[in-house]
Amino acid sequence: MTSIPLPMVENPDALKGDGMGCHSGKEQLQAAARAAGKSETLDQYAADYPKGPHDQPQSMCPAFGSLRVGLRMRRTATILSGSACCVYGLTFTSHFYGARRTVGYVPFNSESLVTGKLFEDIRDAVHATADPEKYDAIVITNLCVPTASGVPLQLLPKEINGVRIIGIDVPGFGVPTHAEAKDVLAGAMLKYARTEAELGPVAAPRGGKSEKPTVTLLGEMFPADPMGIGAMLEPMGLAAGPVVPTREWRELYAALDSQVIAAIHPFYTASIREFEAAGRTIVGSAPVGYDGTAAWLENIGNAYNVGADKIELAKQKMLPAIKGALAKMPINGRITMSGYEGSELLVARLLIESGADVRYVGSAAPRTRWSDADREWLEAKGVHVQFRASLEQDLAAMQEFQPDLAIGTTPVVQKAKELTIPALYFTNLISARPLMGPAGAGSLAQVVNAAMGNKRRFDTMKEFFAGVGEGYAAGVWESVPEDRPEFREHYKRHLQKLARQRKAEEMI
Repeated sequence: MTSIPLPMVENPDALKGDGMGCHSGKEQLQAAARAAGKSETLDQYAADYPKGPHDQPQSMCPAFGSLRVGLRMRRTATILSGSACCVYGLTFTSHFYGARRTVGYVPFNSESLVTGKLFEDIRDAVHATADPEKYDAIVITNLCVPTASGVPLQLLPKEINGVRIIGIDVPGFGVPTHAEAKDVLAGAMLKYARTEAELGPVAAPRGGKSEKPTVTLLGEMFPADPMGIGAMLEPMGLAAGPVVPTREWRELYAALDSQVIAAIHPFYTASIREFEAAGRTIVGSAPVGYDGTAAWLENIGNAYNVGADKIELAKQKMLPAIKGALAKMPINGRITMSGYEGSELLVARLLIESGADVRYVGSAAPRTRWSDADREWLEAKGVHVQFRASLEQDLAAMQEFQPDLAIGTTPVVQKAKELTIPALYFTNLISARPLMGPAGAGSLAQVVNAAMGNKRRFDTMKEFFAGVGEGYAAGVWESVPEDRPEFREHYKRHLQKLARQRKAEEMI
């Protein structure tokens, strides 16, 4: 085993207070991380994932995104370093979503963190896991506290026994959403793979190298969509390449080998930086609906310098089928939509071409130049597009536009149902469907129309439960509870007093 000097944690203040976890104050954590030498990482995140107008959308822990990417890759081990409660929540959620893989965990306490023993434990865990018979890569992730404490993953060896070591910091106070955390890991892997490819021959894709020029697809998508895109590209003599994030390390080389990258999800900034460093051409938007498919085929064909006749051939093969599918499954109704997957603009385009009256699209993802084409198309249709949308903005849009259907995050759906507005959860019911080409056209209509048809059921339920109360009076009571705001104020002052006592004890 290579001897590595064990660094003391630079910032023991990171463990003071209430564990300095998610609820300990973003500004304090950022200041602690910068004092511990993480300024370069935080500055890069701030440039890649710009905030505002909302500081950080209400969403799940960002680290879930990178965790999920690692767990989906073959021959890839994942190790977390963070507070036990955070690791419990992340592993619970990942297995809830079907992960069948073990998540490694390096625990710590005040002593192991402050003395640098945590880094030693991480290094030992990585060495113990690095079995080339089992793994191509190990991903070790610093969550909030280790990042704020300056645990230096960059000092880990780059490879052990041929197993690649990828260390990333994914703090909730530095990465706004779980969608962007996927890009953090995908970008780190692409950078590693690009360096390998520049140094010499690398492994070919498991299914062999495509005989046709390929288009790499950037962003997670429904499994059938890459096949549909491949059929769209075929008349131009092109083929669909790997989807990034990839499912296997060697696919990273194939992704980098494509001359053209389709930024289906436009917020993968770190990944795009690696593709551009490799000299690749980036094309935004996606082949959704009639207009979107026509423009995308044109842009991809031009990026590959395909002749106009082949581009026209591809359009003639796909566009009539898309128009027919859209006409066959119309959507009639007003819809507001919000989500945190990053594909909200694409779904909105498809809904509008299906006939829906879409007034508002909120996305937790930031605006980038690769989302401009979709934003401009939607705004030309009179849609308000809100990047970095907050829950309050999503709810205000629903109140203002009184939709027949609200598509959104869990709290949006919950509020909509309270208002007897039919609602669908974006992540599980909308983004888990094909969107591209003829298969995507009309795919939303069945679930959307069925949901809008449930309005009468909501009215019936509201009538049935009328009078049971809401808020502080919710439930069935022998007598209606009396609101006591003074009790809440008293308890609030009690909590503030306890917080001041803890602070005073820390100073002793």
